[in-house]
Amino acid sequence: MEGAGACFRKELVSKLLYLHFKDDKTKVSGDALLLMAELLKIFVLEAAIRSVQQSQAEDLACVDVDQLEKVLPQLLLDF
Repeated sequence: MEGAGACFRKELVSKLLYLHFKDDKTKVSGDALLLMAELLKIFVLEAAIRSVQQSQAEDLACVDVDQLEKVLPQLLLDF
């Protein structure tokens, strides 16, 4: 499964991080950006998997935002 699927670009991760930094002098290394991109990828994948499991538990044919909203609180606590 390595290399399969989508990933976050370093530029996007960098912009997201810099939007929330309070100090303009804060710097992020390339390795930190790669690590953060991997964390975001795992987070999104885990959210999708849990939403599918919730949908299956409710005997629904497709995943909707309602299933994501139900699994999101526990997902945020786990991360």
